[in-house]
Amino acid sequence: MAEPFTDPGEIKGYHAHVYYAAQTKTVAARVRDGIGAAFPAAILGSWHDEAVGPHTVSMYQVAFAVEDFSRLVPWLMLNHAGLDVLVHPSTGDSYEDHTANALWLGEKLPLNLDVLRRHRPG
Repeated sequence: MAEPFTDPGEIKGYHAHVYYAAQTKTVAARVRDGIGAAFPAAILGSWHDEAVGPHTVSMYQVAFAVEDFSRLVPWLMLNHAGLDVLVHPSTGDSYEDHTANALWLGEKLPLNLDVLRRHRPG
């Protein structure tokens, strides 16, 4: 029997991970400033100039509410300035959120999935 569909009401919010390299950090800062100006309710996370968690490339995270998805994601589509961006829901299953339920702007980058597997619910 097929598995039931997941209710999108289980999404508690979203994260966007904006990836950068040393030579593109000023571009990433400009994008970050633009997000902050256009979406004051978004939470701009710390700069990580090295791999952290499942992320194998320098990045910062942007956390935002469900109701901001329809404006923030199109803003990123038009303004990510050539940077790679992972957008994913927050459902409580980080592995599925970062893999099967994610979308990418730019290139799809490798993730350290072992980190996510260790923290799966159940």
